[in-house]
Amino acid sequence: MSRDRGRHRGRDRDRGSATVWATVVAALLVAVFGGVLLLGQAVVARHRAGAAADLAALAAAATWAHGPEAACAAARRVAGAQGAVLADCRVGGEVAEVRAAVRAGPFAPEVPARAGPPEAAVPGPVRAPGRGGG
Repeated sequence: MSRDRGRHRGRDRDRGSATVWATVVAALLVAVFGGVLLLGQAVVARHRAGAAADLAALAAAATWAHGPEAACAAARRVAGAQGAVLADCRVGGEVAEVRAAVRAGPFAPEVPARAGPPEAAVPGPVRAPGRGGG
């Protein structure tokens, strides 16, 4: 009889270990899931700030002729409509440079954007469309 008791004692010590392992695994899964959610929130905030900066720069570049104050006011309105804050606005001639920030949870990315006329094309040979060159 004492032999049987010795065998059962080893099994009794392991009793409940599955609960501990399940708790540890659940805690790890919650931590990983929380990290993924935070990463997703940071990416969304960055994309929203980028879109707001692009639109604000376009608005400022479109109204540059009314002066830098009016151009930056237009950029501020557009950024505000996108849920962003205009951190910086500079208009030099037809070129507008802005920085927009969006707050999303613990993140507040600030993204720059620039808008204006296209750079001058490099001169080179011009071919008529639809004709073979050779």
